[in-house]
Amino acid sequence: MFQQKVLRRIVASRRSLFNNRKFHASRCIAADALDMSDTFSRRHLGPTDDDAKSMLQSIGFDSLDALVKSTVPANILADKELDLDPALTETEALALIREMANKNKVMKSYIGQGYYDTIVPGVILRNMLENPGWYTAYTPYQAEISQGRLEMLLNFQTLVCDLTGLAMAVASLLDESSAAAEAMQMCFALKGKKGKKNKFYVSKDVHPQTLGLLQTRAGVVGIELVIGDHTDADFTGKDYCGAIVQYPNTYGSIESPGESYKSFTERAHEGGAMVIAATDLMALTQIAAPSTWGADIAVGC
Repeated sequence: MFQQKVLRRIVASRRSLFNNRKFHASRCIAADALDMSDTFSRRHLGPTDDDAKSMLQSIGFDSLDALVKSTVPANILADKELDLDPALTETEALALIREMANKNKVMKSYIGQGYYDTIVPGVILRNMLENPGWYTAYTPYQAEISQGRLEMLLNFQTLVCDLTGLAMAVASLLDESSAAAEAMQMCFALKGKKGKKNKFYVSKDVHPQTLGLLQTRAGVVGIELVIGDHTDADFTGKDYCGAIVQYPNTYGSIESPGESYKSFTERAHEGGAMVIAATDLMALTQIAAPSTWGADIAVGC
């Protein structure tokens, strides 16, 4: 028992000395097998104490505290140490997070309206989403994580073209509602005329979150929204720049009741309007591509 107590004290002492180092380097190794070897600081690049001292001296300071005091205004500089809990190792942090997460209650979601659960096959999860080769093996490239992510986006664009049947895809980071608003503005730019051809038809069966964003964007750019049953849309006046339908619609039907989407699209085209299909990629693995009934643009997530 006495030996165990002494052993614990030695481990705690070594861990305290390591965690209290001002600077850490990834090449720092444990003194012996009893040291905590999964501390976060060991896995991050950083200067050694000697490196830091040399850099400080080269810019005229003898300590990091002196450097901070010379650069941070005194009125915002704290005069006491932060009251923080002792640092956790990675193992301890994961255990704590898991304990907190276990307090959550996982319920079934019946909200629908585009918020659908999916099952990701293990082979896809491990080899695509969890594969660090996509985001660590390349030089970071501006807003994207890396060239690996660009390659993955290219693969995604190719998949989108296959599922929608359209010739070109843009793999942006927009949600479905924002993408629908961008598509509406594209219709207005290509077909619309301010004051003459500024109407845009919205099926009443579009997801409510998408409708809300369309209304917000339309009011800013000068587009007049007309909301209703797609069967009742009248394009004979040739004053519409575009229209949008949900496929499958917000209630889960593949097409909204009434006129077929193909017939609706034909009438819209005759009136000089473009048609947007707000769709779901998982659904498109089982139902006809939007291009088969004439959609000009497809958006979704």
